Amino acid sequence: MTDPDRTESEHTNAKPEPEPVLIGGARDVRGTLVDPGGTACVVACPPHPQMGGTRTDRRLTGVCDVLAAEGIASLRFDYGEFDEGRGEFTDTLNAIAWATERYERIGVYGFSFGGTLALVAADETAVACVCALAPAARIADRLDAVEAVQRIDRPTRIVYGERDTTADWKPVVDRAAEAGHTVLGMSADHFFVGQTEQVAERVAVFFQNEL
Repeated sequence: MTDPDRTESEHTNAKPEPEPVLIGGARDVRGTLVDPGGTACVVACPPHPQMGGTRTDRRLTGVCDVLAAEGIASLRFDYGEFDEGRGEFTDTLNAIAWATERYERIGVYGFSFGGTLALVAADETAVACVCALAPAARIADRLDAVEAVQRIDRPTRIVYGERDTTADWKPVVDRAAEAGHTVLGMSADHFFVGQTEQVAERVAVFFQNEL
C-alpha cells in the first residue's frame, strides 16, 4: 500500500530494490537486477569465480549503484560451474541476451576476468558499448581480449591500475589505444584498494554518456 504521507519527490528518488533473476540457458546462472525504470541496462561481469569473484564484488556494486541513481538498470550475475572460461563466456552471452530482450540499449562491463569476457562478448554481440576494468589479456585460446579490442567498432573504455602486478593488462591497454579507444590509468593496484568510489564514477560516467 502506498504511504499517503510520502511526498512525490520521495517516491521519485526511492532507490530501486534489487530483484533476483534466473538467466536462461543450460547452466545455472543467477543474477541481480536493479531497475530504476530506464530503457538502458549494463550487464556486469564479476572477476574470477575461483578467486572469490561474485556479483557482490564491490567494483561491480559500486558502479551499479551510481548507474541506478542515473536511471540506468544493471544486471549483475554469478557464473555457473567453473569451466575454465568457456562456460563463463556462455554465461556472459546469455546474460546479454536476457537484457537485450528487455531493454533498448545494452552496455557490458567487467572487472579482471570479467573484463576480458566483457571485451570478447562486445566483439561478438551488438551491445552499444563496453567498459573493462583491469582486464586480463587472455583467458583461453578463444578468449583473447587483445584481438577483440582491435575489432570492436563501438565506444570502448579500458580503466586500469598503473601499479597492477596481478593481471596482464598492458597488451589490452596498448591495443585499445592503438585502435582509438579510451584508456584511463589510475594510481592503483589490481583491486583498486580505497578507490572504489573513483572507479564507480569513471566507469558509470562512460555508460551515462554512451547509453
